[in-house]
Amino acid sequence: MPHLTDRAIAPKPLLPGLTTTVPREYVHRAAVSEVLLTGWERDESPGADGFDGFVVRAQWPRSHALFAPDGGYQDPMLLIESIRQIGSLLAHAEFDVPFGYQFLMSDMSVTAEPDLLVADAVPTDVEMHAVCRDVVRRAGRLREMRYDVTVVRENGARATASAAFRCMSPDVYRRMRGERPTSTDRTPPPALDPAAVGHATARHVALCEPAPGTRGRWELRVDTAHPTYFDHPVDHIPGMFLLEAARQAAHARTGAPCALLLGTRSEFTRYAELDAPCWITADPEPHGDRGDLLVRVRGSQRQETVFTAELLLRPRVR
Repeated sequence: MPHLTDRAIAPKPLLPGLTTTVPREYVHRAAVSEVLLTGWERDESPGADGFDGFVVRAQWPRSHALFAPDGGYQDPMLLIESIRQIGSLLAHAEFDVPFGYQFLMSDMSVTAEPDLLVADAVPTDVEMHAVCRDVVRRAGRLREMRYDVTVVRENGARATASAAFRCMSPDVYRRMRGERPTSTDRTPPPALDPAAVGHATARHVALCEPAPGTRGRWELRVDTAHPTYFDHPVDHIPGMFLLEAARQAAHARTGAPCALLLGTRSEFTRYAELDAPCWITADPEPHGDRGDLLVRVRGSQRQETVFTAELLLRPRVR
């Protein structure tokens, strides 16, 4: 997982004008309320080593329909979703990827300090310094890219992240995927107890009640009508939903629904389809000398791995 640096990073001065979100199309969201990024600019500071650097700002709300603060901390999924949104924002706004291109996340790693996630009496504003590298173009169009991010709050680096994605034209995507459904007729099986995964309602639970004798193994509950997990129609299970399922599996398997997610390292190896059951397994182990738990999660479909994730949980420290 990425490591934090010890150096202090001063936030860039705010540009004049009013604060607003970036256009929702830049971050592949249908609902404006799901847009977390509030602006960006090219980073002209030294130390970029010749790579394209950008400063991206985000605001995490005090209340969110799904990722709500709990126990004095913001939901870490807001950080992970902010990192995801950076990739599509920069691809469209700075690398000239046309709207309508399909994006496929290859991997994402995030490591955070608890201080980054402390909730205040106002929304949480963060500044993210992104450096783009391993840029691959074909026929003049961006094909793939990696970006490394340092997340700054109160003049210091509080998290680091790295993510890579590929993108392809609508024609290429159709040739590869064909015509696939964007919804499922399956009624979601009964949900796991929401309290076991840190939620208050079964609507947000991503895991089914496990069958007897199948500890640490759940079927994924796919509800394509969910307004956040499926913000807009897609022909596969979104990667962010898979990461939320991994987070819930880690909480359920450890019996620690209030533990704070401070790190994740994930890889996406194939599409998770809507027309077949997807199975989630989780195996925890102690990690370090602070009581942390490392949970290895795997998602599989038709006996094939679709994604893996390692999640670092820490008992609440506040």
